[in-house]
Amino acid sequence: MAKTLTNKILEKHLVDGELIPGKPIGIRMDQTLTQDATGTTAFLLFESMEVGRIKTELSVSYVDHNMSQFGPENHNDHLYLQSIARKAGVYHSRPGNGICHQVHLERFSRPGATLLGSDSHTPTCGGIGMLAIGAGGLDVAVAMGGGAFYLACPKVIGVRLTGKLREWVAAKDIILKLLSILTTKGNVGCIVEYFGSGVRDLTVPQRATVTNMGAELGVTTSIFPSDKTTQKFLQAQGREKVFVPFEPDPDAQYDRVIEIDLSRLEPLAACPSSPDSIRPVEELQGLQVHQVIVGSCTNSSLHDMMMVAGVLKGSKIHPRVEFAIAPGSRQVLEMLARNGALADLIAAGARILESSCGPCIGQGCSPADGVVSLRTFNRNFPGRTGTKHDRCYLVSPETAVASAIMGEFTDPRILKDVVGIRYPSIKLPARLDIDDSMIDPPLPLEEAIEAQVHRGPTIVVPESPTVLPDTLQGKVLLKCGDKITTDHIMPAGVFLKYRSNVPEYSKAVFHCFNEENRPTFAERAMELKQQGISAVVVAGQSYGQGSSREHAALCPVYLGMRALIAKSIERIHKANLINFAIVPLEFAHEADYNKVNPEDDLAIPNLLKAIENAEEVVVTDKTAGFTFSCRLTLSPRDRRILLSGGLLKYTRKQARG
Repeated sequence: MAKTLTNKILEKHLVDGELIPGKPIGIRMDQTLTQDATGTTAFLLFESMEVGRIKTELSVSYVDHNMSQFGPENHNDHLYLQSIARKAGVYHSRPGNGICHQVHLERFSRPGATLLGSDSHTPTCGGIGMLAIGAGGLDVAVAMGGGAFYLACPKVIGVRLTGKLREWVAAKDIILKLLSILTTKGNVGCIVEYFGSGVRDLTVPQRATVTNMGAELGVTTSIFPSDKTTQKFLQAQGREKVFVPFEPDPDAQYDRVIEIDLSRLEPLAACPSSPDSIRPVEELQGLQVHQVIVGSCTNSSLHDMMMVAGVLKGSKIHPRVEFAIAPGSRQVLEMLARNGALADLIAAGARILESSCGPCIGQGCSPADGVVSLRTFNRNFPGRTGTKHDRCYLVSPETAVASAIMGEFTDPRILKDVVGIRYPSIKLPARLDIDDSMIDPPLPLEEAIEAQVHRGPTIVVPESPTVLPDTLQGKVLLKCGDKITTDHIMPAGVFLKYRSNVPEYSKAVFHCFNEENRPTFAERAMELKQQGISAVVVAGQSYGQGSSREHAALCPVYLGMRALIAKSIERIHKANLINFAIVPLEFAHEADYNKVNPEDDLAIPNLLKAIENAEEVVVTDKTAGFTFSCRLTLSPRDRRILLSGGLLKYTRKQARG
């Protein structure tokens, strides 16, 4: 039978289950990556597993998120990660070397391989033909220890690309177009696979932009074939030996096919405050802009930066606009410096930011109140910039630089006629500058045995959840609507430095919903926990969108939250809830959502028996005096994990036999 690219990779890596869509499967992971915002916890959990050295082909620890270092917390994390990585057999990319997804694409990605990363934008490496999946840190820790990664066998959505992008229309516009079709919800359990004649003219960085932001679709991952373009990219990186051609069979069958003619695309923008709120840039023309930033793991390649520099050469940023760039890797930044493009950017009035995640996660460059900010990033969730009620638009680098020059939302296609700026001709060298001196290799085994791990006082080993009670007594501490993101649950920004200290970071749970002069969610939940009562959250559709941050489960369970009731839950977050023994419940009848109110007292009797073998569980609302049913959509392995008290305890039990 003809096979998709996805099924070829899954078949090669399958260790448990059958490739039947919707059925649970376990796959072997060739590589893993972590970053410092999730990596410290992942490695603390890895150490708790007591497996010693990693069992993967390759694992890499990156430092790219917590870079600001106000106080000792961030540097404590960096030193811990550097020392544990070298001891555990892991490569370590030091602060300043670049964003994990960009660096991994450049230096470690391999067509046909599997990659599991503790960051939701790990699918970036799908641009080179990897099956690259984002997950919680505990899942990554298990994979580093040699365990399989479990997921529902996905359906495959085929996106046939035809035609060729016109000048000023970018890869970003491809994924924005797809987001306008599929939206950010309803795509759980799917993988997007790109094919067709339009693929061949897209560079690997362009493909990576598309797969990176595919995370916003809510799919498991996205992938492109490996072809001559892939080979050219790997040759430029001095890694041609890892190239293998890898494509779907010509007559492969997809569960759904979407057609996109690249030659008919126009510049698009994701409007506040969701990546799927798409409008043509032409319709936004003239809207005053005060901030523009080009960078993040989505659009920070050498080509993106060279294009921006080429447009700005001899021009100036509009005096009203604050403009900044964040190159994705040290390789990109150094090459910009050597070829003169960096000087052109500086001369035009650009601020040069560190090669890190920075503004994308609210770590600096927060916009002023009420102003429009244009960013080439992947998410514009409310408040993610670090400013409440922000007006953040997601655009291509082409639209960003045009708007920075004009001081207002500008369709870049008009630049030639309005100010005489043509699309720049960009020729990248056949061989890029290679310097891996900021990537520490792991220690040899004999040295690693004696090596000491640096553990600063702000690094706290997370507590393991207790076993769930047979009857769960709970109170609804929060009722929220649709599209609640992990940024709502666990904010980044100024709170991010507490990631390695769960008791401290837990104080920020649902910070955005806290009201002035009232007890916080955390304070109320801890008070209930001391009484043996669980905090319960009730939510609408697509709860847990966005980041893979497992702290959105780890911190709530520390506060005593043991159940979530939602209309639907996103894949990574649902896995994280299960991993930390929070029961993920979905309303059997959505109308019941309207009947449950904040502060209602709930009871779930016979919970353990339901987890063991039931498809539904009955919840009693003692305050309102009615009962309602919730679905328990769990695999047999999910059930065993919940009954064990979480994935860590389950893994230890499995290891003991």
